[in-house]
Amino acid sequence: MSAIDDLPPLREVIDAHDLQARKSLGQNFILDLNLTARIARCAGDLTGCDVLEVGPGPGGLTRGLLAMGARRVLAIEKDPRCMAALAEIAAAYPGRLEVINADALDLDTSAYLTPPIRVVANLPYNVGTELLVRWLTPAVWPPFWDSLTLMFQREVAERIVAKPGSKAYGRLALLAQWRADAQIVMSLPPEAFTPPPKIHSAVVHFKRLEEPRFPADPKILNRVVAAGFNQRRKMLRASMKGVAPDIEDRLLAAGIKPTARAEEISLEGFCALAREVAK
Repeated sequence: MSAIDDLPPLREVIDAHDLQARKSLGQNFILDLNLTARIARCAGDLTGCDVLEVGPGPGGLTRGLLAMGARRVLAIEKDPRCMAALAEIAAAYPGRLEVINADALDLDTSAYLTPPIRVVANLPYNVGTELLVRWLTPAVWPPFWDSLTLMFQREVAERIVAKPGSKAYGRLALLAQWRADAQIVMSLPPEAFTPPPKIHSAVVHFKRLEEPRFPADPKILNRVVAAGFNQRRKMLRASMKGVAPDIEDRLLAAGIKPTARAEEISLEGFCALAREVAK
């Protein structure tokens, strides 16, 4: 018996269903159910919420989410080997777990969920950043989700919460912080996983803002940020030449020195520049 429910320990589940993690699928499983319950708690009070989980594997975090009171969990799992183990969890929590065998990159999950919706996932390393960018850049804001609680490589987590002037500060920080409050809420060493990855991991919690932090057209903001950081060692007057022929004037109008570099510019500064470019 595990500490959070009456289902077998995860090591037994993995052995019974031959679910050894596959590197090709970016799989690293957390077998400590008390730890998966802690991750679930990082998402806040889940009672009354639908939860989207991507990459549940043998279901450690899934069990944590259900044990912590999630109204309903939608689990998207690409690996068909995991279906039988997840079906056993669904049977233990009648009507509260739906599992879809699919690639999360190919599925519109919002159609399966009822608000309020939270996303909680130990994301496969090979698709984590791509999924995050999609969730932060929907066609219409606010998005379908209220919050995201996601596991990343520690390096990626630090890029998400980075501030101007640091080496980690870049496009990912600006994208995340423009539309959400993001903070690292938990760190995990390699030995927390099976098999242990070569890197440390961290859980980041994102609380969406109802409106972006500063006004800007999303496409133009993305363009100026990309131009600035694609050549981050150059001064902005050089790296942004392709954005507008009179880029120096636009930089000055936005209150930015043309000799500054991208990593020195705050989110507010980039949004001001995007508004000037839009003119």
